[in-house]
Amino acid sequence: MLYHLLYPLRDVISAFNVFRYITFRMIYASLTAFLICFLVGPWMIRRLQRMQVGQYIREDGPESHRGKAGTPTMGGALMLLAITLSTLLWTDLTNAYVWTALMTTIALGVIGFADDWLMQIKKHSKGLGVVAKFSLQAAVALATGCFVFALPGFSTEVTVPFFKNIHPDLGWGYIVFAALVIIGSSNAVNLTDGLDGLAVGPFIIAASTYMVFAYVTGHVKFAEYLQIKYVAGSGEIAIFCGAMAGAGMGFLWFNAYPAQVFMGDVGSLSLGGALGTVAVITKQEILLVLVGGLFVIETLSVIAQVGYFKMTHGRRIFRMAPLHHHFELKGWPEPKVIVRFWLIAIALALVAMSTLKLR
Repeated sequence: MLYHLLYPLRDVISAFNVFRYITFRMIYASLTAFLICFLVGPWMIRRLQRMQVGQYIREDGPESHRGKAGTPTMGGALMLLAITLSTLLWTDLTNAYVWTALMTTIALGVIGFADDWLMQIKKHSKGLGVVAKFSLQAAVALATGCFVFALPGFSTEVTVPFFKNIHPDLGWGYIVFAALVIIGSSNAVNLTDGLDGLAVGPFIIAASTYMVFAYVTGHVKFAEYLQIKYVAGSGEIAIFCGAMAGAGMGFLWFNAYPAQVFMGDVGSLSLGGALGTVAVITKQEILLVLVGGLFVIETLSVIAQVGYFKMTHGRRIFRMAPLHHHFELKGWPEPKVIVRFWLIAIALALVAMSTLKLR
């Protein structure tokens, strides 16, 4: 909005020429989203408390989590608000990729909101059924896959990290592939959201990493120099990523241990889906396994635990899954688990960044 209002006035007021630069708008999108969360956060927490929208703790969870019951949840709606407003303020609204990412994020947020709200109605830690939840996610993800597939010039080739000459073309199959990336990312963040600040910290790291990928992917000279797929117009997605990182930082102010508010599924499903959508748009789909490596590890720990439990008729690999609960039950204090998992996320993001040169 500001881009369309102020950039055309550059000939009258030369200072407005800065709006042509993605880096400028990316920085201020981050700051805007941060300030929205920081300023609106206290009011929203009080509002959730008055409405008695509190967290319900899973019955089979660690005993130490019982004290978290009743903590305001659904705070992810605050991040959605900040991301949406910041994106609308600072991006070029004629860019189809921006609308794709934003609409997918909001749609998955609505699913998460429905799941959270049903928990409040049922007064239980389970909201939407597994089939209903997955079906709705699949519908949104497939719609996104179809939309990007139909965009003029969008490639159905898949980028393979570390190999510059391997680009398998999936054709129509790319729609399903893109949907799987979005669904997987959405649920992976959802599974990780189990400790104060555990999910939002790596989310900030992942959003910041994809901010760089989006910028270089949308810059023809950088893309050519780095020998990565150039996607015309995807540079604006760097601004969307900046908004995500800023919103995450603003939310972390209140979600850091001990948390004043939880994001709920309205936050985790939408933010995870947003990362998946950005990975698809920037043609760095497989690299999401590294960028969001912590989310992948957490998801694999659940899959391994459930699979082993069924195969061995009751035996377990971990004391509890997802993996962060395993370390809690081993006696690690919650802040130690959180910070160490953040460090792993940073290390994996750095490895992912190195793929820009290691090809």
